Amino acid sequence: MSEEGFRVESDTMGEVRLPAWAYWGAQTQRAVENFGVSDKRIPPVLIEALGLLKRYAAEINGELGTVPAELAKAIAQAAEELIGGRWNEHFPIDVFQTGSGTSWNMNANEVIANRANEILGSPLGAKKPVHPNDHVNRGQSSNDVIPAAIHIANRRAGEDLVAALRELEKALSDKAVAFREVVKLGRTHLQDAVPMTLGQEFSGYASQIRKGIRRLESSFPHLEELALGGTAVGTGLNAHPGFAPAVIERIGRRSGFPFRQAENLFEALACRDAQAELMGALNTLAGSLLKIGNDLRLLASGPRAGLGEITLPSLQPGSSIMPGKVNPVIPEMVIQAAVYVKGKAQAVSMAAAAAPLELNIMMPLVAYETLDSLALLTNTCRVFRERCIAGIEADPERCADWIEWSLALVTPLATRIGYDQAAALAYRAYKEKKKVRELLEEEKLLPPEEIEAVLDPKHMVGPSGAPPGAASP
Repeated sequence: MSEEGFRVESDTMGEVRLPAWAYWGAQTQRAVENFGVSDKRIPPVLIEALGLLKRYAAEINGELGTVPAELAKAIAQAAEELIGGRWNEHFPIDVFQTGSGTSWNMNANEVIANRANEILGSPLGAKKPVHPNDHVNRGQSSNDVIPAAIHIANRRAGEDLVAALRELEKALSDKAVAFREVVKLGRTHLQDAVPMTLGQEFSGYASQIRKGIRRLESSFPHLEELALGGTAVGTGLNAHPGFAPAVIERIGRRSGFPFRQAENLFEALACRDAQAELMGALNTLAGSLLKIGNDLRLLASGPRAGLGEITLPSLQPGSSIMPGKVNPVIPEMVIQAAVYVKGKAQAVSMAAAAAPLELNIMMPLVAYETLDSLALLTNTCRVFRERCIAGIEADPERCADWIEWSLALVTPLATRIGYDQAAALAYRAYKEKKKVRELLEEEKLLPPEEIEAVLDPKHMVGPSGAPPGAASP
């Protein structure tokens, strides 16, 4: 039964009216009507992961004889189109839905079944010769498909983030090398401290990113475990014993990632600990980006009445009322993205704990938040590198001026004239608004040549202006 622009399908609960052009079916339509609370939809990388699972499930089912070969071939073809993104607009379900992600699994099953039937000459909605449950979902449950798809999508998106981080780390390391001879004032507690080099400062940022890469990569082995084969609760009911290992092997071969069946399928269905671990790494990385972004804002502050030790690329006017004002827009973007990810990390931490008995019931939220965080950080790191880090320049004269006015220059004097006398000298320089060098010369506490040697900031920063290995991995 149909009317213009619509068709009517039936499922176990009765009839459902849906758009005639839609490749989804009754179960998807019910989810659309039930869960329309936000504008958030399934990430495309997760659709691709579902397509991979369904494509090789069909192929193996055809080889095992659990699905007729002709149907398996059509299902695989339709799933391949899903992998390529052809049917993304036919995934209309809200992220906030049933906690197992069953609606997303059935959405994939229905789209693939309808397309397979179309390939075989049947109309949309026919459910024959290919049935979304009996054939596309053969040997599977939403409870093992959705966590497996999340792992596949996370692992792929994680690789993209690693690539962006490596580029960012290299840019920071390049600046550490370029600035290794620029001596500047160190600061602790936002107060003057002893001299260091700008290269040493940037080497610290590069090291943060290198460690962030290692933390992220350390989460990958657990993401490479797939829940496929556990079906409903982990027992593998209704799945051929050779089905899941064969499907996983082909997904691994195609993707280039060493996917394997989870060592314990009950854990793989019930827990989203792998995503909590992943978001822990992203939370730490976000903290690193926050620190770097805020430091760059401070170092570039001014340009006349701030630190002004570096200049950032001028990208756009910074004020609607103050002509000539330019703001550190990219570091501020990075800071906001980092805070956003930190919030998502908390959401995933809570969602991962929502796993009563045999199944986590916040899988759609976990999928969305992890993939959104990975994509956001990937794009953020690339923009940070291209539109900020690459264009940073040092102001050596400004750096030298701050050192000359710093009271921290008394630090090496403590070994010559004693701590108490050095402290008194610093206090007097502060009160009289004089340089330490001036008072030393006035008081004749040291010979002129010794004053020059002891107050030379290059002698205070370590060998060659930077510690060995600081500017490169």
